[in-house]
Amino acid sequence: MNLARLQESRRVVDGLAVAAAVLASVALVQFATGDGTATLAYAGGLVVLGLVAFVAARVPRSSPVAERSDVPDWAVTVAAIEQPDLAVAITDRANRLVCANSAFELWFGSSNGPPRMPVDGASAEQLARLARTVWRDGKGEKVTIADEERAWTASAVRAGIADDYLVWRFAPIVRAEPIISIAKHITGMFGRVLGAAGIAVALVSPDGTVRAGNPALARRAFGDESARMTGQEFVQLLRTDERERIYFAREGKKGSPQTLVQVPLSDPEEAAREAVPGKAAAEAPSLMLLIDAGIGLGGWSGESKGQALQLEGLLEQLPLGLATTDRDGHFLYANPAFRRAAGIGKTDLPPYPGDVVVARDKAAMSDAVRRFGKGPASSGDIAIRLRSDPDEPVSMGLAGVRGLGEAAVLLSLADTTEEARLKRQVAQATKMQAVGQLAGGVAHDFNNVLTAIIGYCDLMLLRHTPGDSDYDDIQQIKANSNRAASLTRQLLAFSRQQTLQPEVIQLPDILSEVSQLLKRLLGAKITLKVRHDRDLGPVRADPRQLEQVIINLAVNARDAIQSAGGGEVAAGTLAFATRRVEAKDIRRMGSEIIPAGDYTVLIAEDTGGGIPQDVLAKIFEPFFTTKEQGKGTGLGLSTVYGIVKQSGGFIFAGNAKGSDGQIKGARFTIYLPVHQVTEEDLKKAEAEEQVREWSGGGTILLVEDEDMVRAVAERALARQGYTIVTASDGDEGLEEFAKQPDRFDLVLTDVVMPSMDGPAMAKEIRKARPRLPILFMSGYAEEQLRSEIDIENMHFVAKPFSVKQIGEKVGDVLRQSVKR
Repeated sequence: MNLARLQESRRVVDGLAVAAAVLASVALVQFATGDGTATLAYAGGLVVLGLVAFVAARVPRSSPVAERSDVPDWAVTVAAIEQPDLAVAITDRANRLVCANSAFELWFGSSNGPPRMPVDGASAEQLARLARTVWRDGKGEKVTIADEERAWTASAVRAGIADDYLVWRFAPIVRAEPIISIAKHITGMFGRVLGAAGIAVALVSPDGTVRAGNPALARRAFGDESARMTGQEFVQLLRTDERERIYFAREGKKGSPQTLVQVPLSDPEEAAREAVPGKAAAEAPSLMLLIDAGIGLGGWSGESKGQALQLEGLLEQLPLGLATTDRDGHFLYANPAFRRAAGIGKTDLPPYPGDVVVARDKAAMSDAVRRFGKGPASSGDIAIRLRSDPDEPVSMGLAGVRGLGEAAVLLSLADTTEEARLKRQVAQATKMQAVGQLAGGVAHDFNNVLTAIIGYCDLMLLRHTPGDSDYDDIQQIKANSNRAASLTRQLLAFSRQQTLQPEVIQLPDILSEVSQLLKRLLGAKITLKVRHDRDLGPVRADPRQLEQVIINLAVNARDAIQSAGGGEVAAGTLAFATRRVEAKDIRRMGSEIIPAGDYTVLIAEDTGGGIPQDVLAKIFEPFFTTKEQGKGTGLGLSTVYGIVKQSGGFIFAGNAKGSDGQIKGARFTIYLPVHQVTEEDLKKAEAEEQVREWSGGGTILLVEDEDMVRAVAERALARQGYTIVTASDGDEGLEEFAKQPDRFDLVLTDVVMPSMDGPAMAKEIRKARPRLPILFMSGYAEEQLRSEIDIENMHFVAKPFSVKQIGEKVGDVLRQSVKR
């Protein structure tokens, strides 16, 4: 208040001062002019200026902060995310694109926002799944997407003050370009080393222009090693004399004559598909080597053997496979890259190029070498199949050379060993995925049939007692049905679609529980050894499935030991060991497969002779077995693989070696992540103990499109006192529910049905009854369904189920709903 009064008094004083000044100035004007009219005009002007100043002071000044819009300034965000080699986009909860950098607009356009992007169908599905995961968990694992021409790795994270946005990043997968790599070698240290040996080298485009040249070429052509070679016409750098000898144009005949070697750098895959014997690779870049006459390779010219050895050592460093033959087609030299690409040993060089190809390509290879060796200097390529890899055609480049002594033909072959390995891995992964989808679909349909068979057996057994003539037959039918159900569980385990019931367990406890069974399986001749580390961390897995893993490994070890011993009474040892592996140990391993973390490791090692190398890559494939016909289905190890992977673990197969360094048997190593007990686990355990008993009875809406499954479930539940209302699909189920919404205590429904499926029907029902429990029954995995169905208070029962199992599951769900 005092401050306000002080400010007000200051304004009054300032106003009086200004008024006094104005009156004084008017008096001075009157005194100076003596004219009353001029004095009045001056006074009026001062009054007008004062009014203008008063009005201006009353108008509120616009604040820059007030002028700001509530709309976010995305221009700042775009400037922050601008990166030339990374596409970044931001979407809101409606999956609308709100911001993107220029790389994203260049690659995908500005009209499409993730996950709806111009990519192939599989990639679009991966993006949609990633978006759901990130909205739920805040982040997700990277995925690989592609269109018809390019591929990217995509990742996303949830961001914003209210987590209202997803930030997407797309990094291009760049395929290594061998031509660029060769150009870097030419202009770098390798090119300087070649120049020191007197060799000028250039990478020449199909149109004849130089793409890269070493300093020696620049010095010989222009007299300056720093001269720019890119874009120069290669033929303009050279001249020939009347004897067709080649010289540098700058040096003329004063310089030394040159031997020109042309190496076509054609794409092996394209050349293999399109190559015609004798046709020059005109559309491919070429490597041009200019060598002073007299310099040779491997004794080609006796005048300069020292330089020949130096050149040979230099060519051994090239990533391109190079070899030479004489006019008769005998091999003279091959660098390591050529040996690797052709599958030749490091020491033994075969006599002829035809010895590295399959039998049917020998004649064509020999004819081509002879033609290029005795004809005019030219180049071309030929499609061949190597003996080391007869299934994949490759392109062999040939060039007739002159002036190199005995050498008459230069052969070039790209080293595609790594590329072939990646192709095999991709093909294997694709095959496993396709078989897995097929197995999962077959198992799902088969489970419906088994549900009906097992259910009707249970209902018939209720009307018979042990000793009846039909009782044993019904039990046998049920037993065979359960065996068939175990086979479908194996198929689902392989395809990672089985229903797991994970618990927090210790691996030593599981081994202890199955040890007696293992001893009976192995027999008296095979010794079982078990060793455990201290302070093992707990793991979260299905104990019954882990028992299945251990039993399958033991059965395989027993068969391998018996096979190695040549009889069923062969002696041997099977050892199981558990190990504690910490995150620092994983980092020290440098594995690209296992993420850093704490693991509990299970090792199974036998003395069965080991796994052959040609079998090791196929050992986890479904239906692959080395056993005799009728003694193995080929699903044992594929089931083990599926269970371990679905439990979040990793499994590796290899061979164990004895003290003498010889292979003594197979070794399987399983890494399971250590589970950290959370408050959610404790609450769940406490809730299970406090569940109230269900008094029984209630009305159930049963929705199932398979008539036989619906009939079994209806009869099984009706016998336990429940009132059952049935429907054959989702639409009919909604109609029944709409008649009396409040009468139902539970909805029991299949997942996949024609017309409206189970989840869609459940969502419509929940609009009227938000807390009504939903029990889904399906042959697919529970985890898979939960990731795709976003419904609270949903429960699951796996097919096939027995009458007892469906009754207990319904009772458990109703008891839990009463507690809520």
